[in-house]
Amino acid sequence: MNKYQHIKEEAYRANMELPQLGLVKFTFGNASVADRELAVFAIKPSGVLYEELGPDKMVIVDFNGHVVEGELRPSSDTKTHAVLYSEWKNIQAIVHTHSLYATAWAQANRNIPIYGTTHADYHCDEISCSPPMDDNLITGDYEQQTGWQIIQHFKDCQLNYEEVEMVLLGSHGPFSWGSSGSKAVHNSAVLEYIAHLAFLTEQINAEAPTLKDSLIKKHFQRKHGPDSYYGQP
Repeated sequence: MNKYQHIKEEAYRANMELPQLGLVKFTFGNASVADRELAVFAIKPSGVLYEELGPDKMVIVDFNGHVVEGELRPSSDTKTHAVLYSEWKNIQAIVHTHSLYATAWAQANRNIPIYGTTHADYHCDEISCSPPMDDNLITGDYEQQTGWQIIQHFKDCQLNYEEVEMVLLGSHGPFSWGSSGSKAVHNSAVLEYIAHLAFLTEQINAEAPTLKDSLIKKHFQRKHGPDSYYGQP
């Protein structure tokens, strides 16, 4: 069997979940899955309709963004994925979409406020939105600079990529990542749901208060804390 087959199949499944969950339109978006021992990742080919995809159409790329195997051109966001895999050693999968509500917040250049306990089940603070990219970076190696934009934003905001597995890029859209293809897709779907809830909250009450600290702590800790009791042992 092809030594990359396992990540091709996982990347294919992750990509196919995106339209099923309503996170992509047409060919907008991509998912990739890495094999750290082989130092490569499998990613969706550029511009190919989801209904035409299969595991063997996934493109294998190294962490420098060079194609290792595959007849099709990889996603236009491949260099962004490569930078993140290269710099953040503990992520195994990445998802980028232009999902409706998360992208709207990114286009508004706004963090997503923490209005309720659904948000607090995943994060203790706002979902961060980076500033739009500087012009001199846009005219350079744009996709590679997008990866560095994410990394620099996390440094500037003192965020830990292993704790915060999602971000909005100002004027662009959402990225998420995780320990597997399914987890990265899950985080992408959660981000879209939180973005939708926050949008509706502000429509219903423009003066809605953010969630109080005691509820933030309770909901996050019961799911992720050392004494968590959510789910089954």
